[in-house]
Amino acid sequence: MNKYINMPLTEDMVCDLRAGDYVYITGTIYTARDAAHKRLYESMIEGKEIPMDLKNNIIYYLGPTPERDGQVIGSAGPTTSSRMDKYTPMLLNNGLKGMIGKGKRNKEVMESIIKNKCVYFAAVGGAGAILSKKILKSTVIAYDDLGTEAIRELYVKDFPVIVVIDSIGNNLYETETSKYCTSEF
Repeated sequence: MNKYINMPLTEDMVCDLRAGDYVYITGTIYTARDAAHKRLYESMIEGKEIPMDLKNNIIYYLGPTPERDGQVIGSAGPTTSSRMDKYTPMLLNNGLKGMIGKGKRNKEVMESIIKNKCVYFAAVGGAGAILSKKILKSTVIAYDDLGTEAIRELYVKDFPVIVVIDSIGNNLYETETSKYCTSEF
């Protein structure tokens, strides 16, 4: 089912999403990859302020290529989500409602998604040039020294994603692959 959502996410919005839904996001989201997640996590452990409000927001696991003349951002394809798994439960416990990436998540992340009523979206890997056209504004807001892994605030319009793990634990990676597993082999 196609759904259009405007940021910020609310619990009602998240609870209405189901694994397999096609979603088009409009509004402000944030980017962070491995190094930025490590810094966010360490800051939170030390009781320090972090550079953005996690509450009802989405983090896109993205390290874009440099923009070319006339572009807001370079290629903007997702990175592998499992590299953020050790940091994710703390972020979800502190109000983050959604993540965009690609690939499977571990058991602790799955449990935290259900506990916190959150959602994990996938963006199509290999489609970074196309996805970048849905990003209308990109501003580095923290950790500029990390280069492409700096935290960015993005404004997106109809950014296309698929719900992979919904707030009740339905997991598209499991349900869809099970359809093709047979004992005939």
